[in-house]
Amino acid sequence: MAFMRYRGLPQGEVTAEEFWAWLGQFDADHDGRISREELQRALRSLNLWFASWKARGGVRAADANRDGAVGGEEAGRLFAYAQKQLGGKITQLGSY
Repeated sequence: MAFMRYRGLPQGEVTAEEFWAWLGQFDADHDGRISREELQRALRSLNLWFASWKARGGVRAADANRDGAVGGEEAGRLFAYAQKQLGGKITQLGSY
């Protein structure tokens, strides 16, 4: 079993671009979208409690077309969820 070393979420205020770039390292299938499992892995890398529950809530809140993953236009909804539920300081400078 190989162990991956992930880059941590930048400290302080994080832009939407930085947040999405950080999440991108957890995109196991490289499809440009984040699944619940990938988001769970990202949250676990931050040592957050209840990562599975928070990932399920994040995808549920952001996945407008209900395909099981967040990407493209749905990214803004995931940023809003992270800002509200995870206590992150994320500023929306760009659009996805």
